[in-house]
Amino acid sequence: MTIAEKQEEIVAEFALFDDWMQRYEYMIELGKTLPLIAPEFKTEDNIIKGCQSKVWAHAELDGDKVVFTADSDAIITKGIIAILIRVFSKQQPKDILEANTSFIDEIGLKEHLSPTRANGLVSMIKQLKMYAIAYQTQLS
Repeated sequence: MTIAEKQEEIVAEFALFDDWMQRYEYMIELGKTLPLIAPEFKTEDNIIKGCQSKVWAHAELDGDKVVFTADSDAIITKGIIAILIRVFSKQQPKDILEANTSFIDEIGLKEHLSPTRANGLVSMIKQLKMYAIAYQTQLS
């Protein structure tokens, strides 16, 4: 499944809910399905800077695809990183780098987050793309 297809799927899922309380509950559920980072990667180096909560992210190259794992100490933040990982994990670095993230605006996520969480969301996207840049360089 392409990044765009995954994004469309998420937009459709969020459209099923009538209000933001239901969407928050869904994000919490998504957080519970997050591929968790191995304990040895839950280090200071893997903390995403700019997040109010602690969010750890790790990436590995599997063939020519980047596989992400993550965790957070906050349930909403865990849901946010779960959405991003669902979209970007198991994709080629160049596709991650070229990906448009407008689906976040389509589901209304940014406008329903506190300013610090919204900044954290931007930091999460930047970090995942930084991993993609590193692996794109290795593959070139």
